[in-house]
Amino acid sequence: MNSYKGKFTLENLLFNANLQEFTHQISDIYGLSNQGTISHKEAYTQIQVLFEALKRSKQELRIGENP
Repeated sequence: MNSYKGKFTLENLLFNANLQEFTHQISDIYGLSNQGTISHKEAYTQIQVLFEALKRSKQELRIGENP
């Protein structure tokens, strides 16, 4: 995990962890797709699901909203 460099709040730290997990999972999906283990369509579907979860996380943590 990379060190956190943004303004420290618990919400920002949690979102940073979620973002890093998202990028790790995307990397895994990309690798599986390139190896032919999963289809490109399945990879795209999985990435869409992960992106929606990340978006939900951002909304729930209220990232980017003015305090």
